[in-house]
Amino acid sequence: MRENRLRTLWKEDKTAVNGWLAVANSFSAETMAHQGWDSLTIDMQHGVIDYQAMVTMLQAISTTPTVPVVRVPWLEPGIIMKSLDAGAYGVICPMVNTREDAQKLVAYTRYAPKGTRSFGPVRALLYGGADYAAHANDTVIAFAMIETAQALDNLDDILSVEGLEAIYIGPSDLSLALGCRPVFDDPDPKAVQAIEHILERAKAHGVVAGIHNGVPEVALARAAKGFRFVTVGSDARLMAAGSQQILKAMRAG
Repeated sequence: MRENRLRTLWKEDKTAVNGWLAVANSFSAETMAHQGWDSLTIDMQHGVIDYQAMVTMLQAISTTPTVPVVRVPWLEPGIIMKSLDAGAYGVICPMVNTREDAQKLVAYTRYAPKGTRSFGPVRALLYGGADYAAHANDTVIAFAMIETAQALDNLDDILSVEGLEAIYIGPSDLSLALGCRPVFDDPDPKAVQAIEHILERAKAHGVVAGIHNGVPEVALARAAKGFRFVTVGSDARLMAAGSQQILKAMRAG
């Protein structure tokens, strides 16, 4: 079975640098993967990516050691299982608000007897290897997104769910839920306090904490505090930023 390098990094107490894919194109995904990201997340929730595009993007990422992750649209068993069957080694699930939500997420990503995932790893066998079925439960990772006031209220109940190994903070949604500005890098004090609380409780439960960032400086600071999965930028934002830099130089000249 092909290793999940996220697990390897975490065992060494290292932070994984994750890129974000919002452009529905296999060539752009392949280009991003060849830059050396530890992992790349295909965004099916807010991006413009459908299932078929996601499959081709997973195929492109698999030409490199970069770990393929998918943010699914919702806590729904069909799309979670199909994403794993397509070869995703991690699933980020939005709006996990209760212990029951977290239990469902874990169950949907694990084969029996540990879960309820249906067996049919069509492409996952090609990506992971012929022994995928024997090792999938110990290889794939389920990230529960903590991004609502309800999730904060139920935080310890969520983090104590057996089999939940990672959580992911969406700073914008979390900020909105707390009546703050929806931003990544410089959230209002109330949101900052919530982020620090989530990280503290995740450490206490032995759960890996991840978070979305806009710039490297903030991601590095959060990694220093203990976040072990940090997203920095996306293909769409990088393309826009690169274009702006070139045009600014050209127009100034």
